[in-house]
Amino acid sequence: MSSASAQTATPTCIAQVALDLPVPRLFDYHAPELTPADIGCRVLVPFGRKQLVGVVMQLSHSSAHALDKLKPIAAVYRDTAPLPAELLRLLRFCSQYYHHPLGATVLAALPTALRRVQPVQPKSVTTWALSEAGQQLHEDAFPARALAQRALCAVLRDGQPHSAATLAVVGSSYRSVLRRWLAQGWVTQSSQPARLNPITTAADSAPTLTPAQQAAVTQIGGQFGEFYVCLLHGVTGSGKTEVYLHLVAQALQQGGQALLLVPEINLTPQLTGVFQARFPDIEIATLHSGMAEAERLTHWLAAVQGRARIVLGTRLAVFTPLPDLALIIVDEEHDSSFHQQDGLRYAARDVAVMRAQQRKIPVLLGSATPALETWHNASNGRYALISLPQRAIATAQLPTIRLLDTRSNRPEDGLSSQLLSAIEQRLALGQQSLVFINRRGYAPTLMCTECGWGAACTRCSARLVLHLRDKQLRCHHCGHVERIVHACPDCGNLDLKPGGFGTQRLEDTLARRFPAARILRVDRDSTRNKDSWPAMQKAIRANQADILVGTQLLAKGHDFPNLTLVGVINADSALYSPDFRASERLFAQLMQVGGRAGRASVAGEVLIQTQFPDHHLYQLLQRHDYAAFAASLLSERAASGFPPFIHQAVLRAEAPQIDTALAFLQRAKAAAPAADQVTLFDPTPAAMPRKAGLERGLLLLQSPSRQALQRLLSAWMPSLTALKSAAVRWHLDVDPLEI
Repeated sequence: MSSASAQTATPTCIAQVALDLPVPRLFDYHAPELTPADIGCRVLVPFGRKQLVGVVMQLSHSSAHALDKLKPIAAVYRDTAPLPAELLRLLRFCSQYYHHPLGATVLAALPTALRRVQPVQPKSVTTWALSEAGQQLHEDAFPARALAQRALCAVLRDGQPHSAATLAVVGSSYRSVLRRWLAQGWVTQSSQPARLNPITTAADSAPTLTPAQQAAVTQIGGQFGEFYVCLLHGVTGSGKTEVYLHLVAQALQQGGQALLLVPEINLTPQLTGVFQARFPDIEIATLHSGMAEAERLTHWLAAVQGRARIVLGTRLAVFTPLPDLALIIVDEEHDSSFHQQDGLRYAARDVAVMRAQQRKIPVLLGSATPALETWHNASNGRYALISLPQRAIATAQLPTIRLLDTRSNRPEDGLSSQLLSAIEQRLALGQQSLVFINRRGYAPTLMCTECGWGAACTRCSARLVLHLRDKQLRCHHCGHVERIVHACPDCGNLDLKPGGFGTQRLEDTLARRFPAARILRVDRDSTRNKDSWPAMQKAIRANQADILVGTQLLAKGHDFPNLTLVGVINADSALYSPDFRASERLFAQLMQVGGRAGRASVAGEVLIQTQFPDHHLYQLLQRHDYAAFAASLLSERAASGFPPFIHQAVLRAEAPQIDTALAFLQRAKAAAPAADQVTLFDPTPAAMPRKAGLERGLLLLQSPSRQALQRLLSAWMPSLTALKSAAVRWHLDVDPLEI
């Protein structure tokens, strides 16, 4: 398109279309058939030699380009409702705040099926209902021997459309009866959207709320119809989910929809089951990246059309159009999984707060270990703070936490004698134990005992992880796989040893130590198949497993009543990390995994193997004192100039050579406009300098003023986009989780 200005006296409809392209602009097309009601609809447009799906963002009668150079829209998709203006405003905000192209931001919010050229065909079911003539019928009008007709008439007399699934109770001949009645005009046939979940006979009864739970429901429930941010800080097992259920019930009673965001795909089936049991007649949509494309589209459409009154999903669900949205809940709001790490790099928790502000509705942030930024906002009064200090079951107490000093009692094969003894006691009592280590595979590396060689990834600055059962060395960063070597490539030594411990090695150790025990390993490898994790959860609750060995998949959101012991391996490694957030993550992880123990009537115990039993983090963890831990961290960060007292952005670049990446970042720094209150640091290699065959560098920016930082980024982006370097890929990360 030409950039020449053009105006005409004749009104012309120009559509400004968002396309999924890495350029910060919209594209103009002739669209004489469009009206303002079509803003937000999907269109097919020519772009070069291709055709792309885009979204109409606005209509105009003029263009900055010559009108005779503009191309017409090829097709308008009206198979789904247009994206509402409210959601388009939210997407514009995200594009501006995270400095990501608007087109790429808008298209990322759509299910994959809606980004394809082919029109969608939503899943539907055929239904039948009595016509006006048919409503005059009565089952007694049919002969006594016409059992199928009498039964069919009795079922259809409720006036509701019925699918084949509900009419099959009549008998196998119901279809032939329907064909005759359809010809006689006694029934009508139509297509209805497929229901997302079956209707059960009765709802689970709600338990009596504790005084703290009731106070939380009363306070938050009184804010419906207003923008209100509340941090629900509840210890593990305090019944945060029950508070969610009561608030969702209030939203439904007022005719609204509720959106519940969870951090992990693996948490959605469990929560969906809980909500279905409480609200059996309500359609519940689930949205996460593990769903098949057609299934995800079906659930998304049910939410958009308002049929699904409850939506459960991971971070991308925050962009789901919901016409009657009345409440947003972010469970485990501290979790890093809410941060998108590629494409549009956004924090779903923060976007949820912005969406609630635009919609003027309450948003509830729930956690036993809130993110420090959230705790800071609650402490200074920006957010409301409600606490659930006790477990919801009166007989369930917070677990006792013991620190096992591995300096005086060295573990054998990763497990100390005290932990092994505690597991043995639980086996004798018929109770379950969990051994937690956040490393999958057999061992973190394979090492030579002579020269110190370690198996390293050729594409990353990382060790290859030993997966002994698969006879492979794998990189958990880029996916590179090699066969296990049997001799040191440096010195030829045949005595190669696994270095460190992973879930598979601990599983083998426990199997040797307790041969009669039923051991279940839960990590990303063992739950790779779609139905494996739900089957494992069922087995755990049925007491078909005695010892669980797992990673962070087991650390949050699960309620296993017979689990009374948690043993933690290798927690100290986080204390050596240069990442200033490492201790915050460690405290949250240990409190979460420890909270799995003793959630019923039997007291729980947590044993943490450590070389630093006097470390203040472990001391505060023993007291379950998150508030004191957060206060100490906030004091440290205020003194050091770290978030939340400073606001950051990182420009990241990657290239085949590190010098190329750093040179680009140096040119980018030179192109930055002068700005008060913003500091630009010198380019430096990333913490992991090499990943997937590319060298990586970064340029850190920070400011005590969010507004000052955003002004600089907005003024800087055109210069960054204009920098030419074919060998460099770059992106901007605002409010980065990692530096």
